[in-house]
Amino acid sequence: MRVRRGSVAAVVGLGLILVSASCSPGTGAGADPGSAVTPKAGRTLYILNQGPVAAWDPQRLNVGADMAFAGRVFQRTLTAWAPATSQDTLPALAPDLATDTGKVTDGGKTWSFTLRKDATWQDGKPVTCADVKYGVSRTFATTQITGGLTYAMDFLDVASNSDGSSSYGGPYTKTGQAAFDQAVTCSGQSITFKLSRAVPDFNQVVALPAFAPVRSDKDRGAQSATDIFSDGPYMLKGVWQPAKGATFVRNPAWRGASDPIRKAHPDTLVYREGIPVETVLARIMTNAGSDSFAVTADSAPQVLQNDILTNPAITARSSNPRGPFVDYLLPNFSRPLMANVSVRQALAMATNRSAYVTALGGPSAAEATYAMINKSLPAYRGFNPLKVPPRGDVANAHKLLAGSGLALPVKITVAYRKGSPADNAMAALQQTWQAAGFSVTLVGIQTDYFTNIASLANSHNYDVMWAVGSAQWPSGSSVIPSLFDSRVNLSPTSSGQDYGRFSDSAFNAKIDAAEMIPDASLREKAWADLDQSLATNVAAIALTNSRSVFVHGAGVANYIDNQALFGTVDLATVSVR
Repeated sequence: MRVRRGSVAAVVGLGLILVSASCSPGTGAGADPGSAVTPKAGRTLYILNQGPVAAWDPQRLNVGADMAFAGRVFQRTLTAWAPATSQDTLPALAPDLATDTGKVTDGGKTWSFTLRKDATWQDGKPVTCADVKYGVSRTFATTQITGGLTYAMDFLDVASNSDGSSSYGGPYTKTGQAAFDQAVTCSGQSITFKLSRAVPDFNQVVALPAFAPVRSDKDRGAQSATDIFSDGPYMLKGVWQPAKGATFVRNPAWRGASDPIRKAHPDTLVYREGIPVETVLARIMTNAGSDSFAVTADSAPQVLQNDILTNPAITARSSNPRGPFVDYLLPNFSRPLMANVSVRQALAMATNRSAYVTALGGPSAAEATYAMINKSLPAYRGFNPLKVPPRGDVANAHKLLAGSGLALPVKITVAYRKGSPADNAMAALQQTWQAAGFSVTLVGIQTDYFTNIASLANSHNYDVMWAVGSAQWPSGSSVIPSLFDSRVNLSPTSSGQDYGRFSDSAFNAKIDAAEMIPDASLREKAWADLDQSLATNVAAIALTNSRSVFVHGAGVANYIDNQALFGTVDLATVSVR
């Protein structure tokens, strides 16, 4: 039986903000005929973002764009994702600090990695197995190190207390140290992780910053949120200034031969935050001075879309990659009405994805989907079990609802996170739902939305709840269990991320079976099967896969967005002219 840990890592990727866009997508990276040039070292690349960055501490990082930046600039992990070579295509997993992508035994419960001998910190000292072990141990210090991903606590074979919290208190108190030392062991430069259950794609999980090394003598504990001590190609010049940013210069101890991932073409990176997204995009579009050598992880807001997509000079240096987010609806199984499969099917049949896409800003903002798994991931499958057209099928939905035995109109309450363009998007869905025989009350919640709907007491007020999620690593295993495994989500007071309180022991058993499949392609097929069964049973109604619109300066070369980096710019290969 699975144990519910003290916290479950949220699948939030770049953050849970609906970004609107309009018109048709730009021609994307590679559209600029001069964008693919032979890179030369030198010059300065500018990164302009709205921010703010809450943390650079690897065990505190949880925002996709920040993880992508850190992982290409100053923070290495045992494995990492190779540089992107084409838009909307997932690159391969590659060794980074490790010499290979890991060796697995014990049916997926034991993983070993051997560290490179030539990887160093910025002071020239080698990155050691002990550094990796210490970094991982910091996740367990939940009172000092907060806000980060908790997969180390979820997966490592460390005993739990009766309340579900870990018996290990982290490196600052050393409570339960022996339990952690049995789960994570070092032998020379080889590190071994013993897991509480089989995780066949654990070598993808260790590419997350939560598994990055930290030097114990450089750790300031609770005060370390924006500390940076580099083992990558760049190091901090001075200190990080919140709401302003900092300059990154070459790490003199880094050698390209020791790093198979990062090409590090620019000499200097100037990161500026605290700039409104409209200002960021307007500056890059104007392309004056240093802004011609700038990139951003902020997707263009709707107000600038027309200027970007109707001006050929700007369109040529724009990209429209698939984003990491899937918007979806969850019927609340704790409500008697939604326990009726005919009602759930009628709701799904009447769902107008086309109108939802239009309300978000059009095809450059989102694309309709019927799957909970992102379209760029290997587990994605293009199914549509109820054969619902993108605009919905009001007539058949009405027949289903009329045959449910309920008096029409059927009253339902739908919760969503209030804001723009979400208000218009949900209103668009409301129209066809009501045409099918529902009477829909929309409840927009602006503050602490996900905390609200995760509360069992609060969720009893809603028949259907809107949500959004993304994969923290590019596998179906990062989506299906975290959202629909009742054993790790449901408690007497909380729904975890399973906001609709879906609970099916047979489904949970299939999760366990999928996690035991050693072959990666067959394992991803199993996740796709589970995704399809959710749609067939209407345990979830997927709506859209997000898209982003980015613009870079004309002086930026070799620009490409990487799907493994949450669809943001790949700084491993980008250069300046």
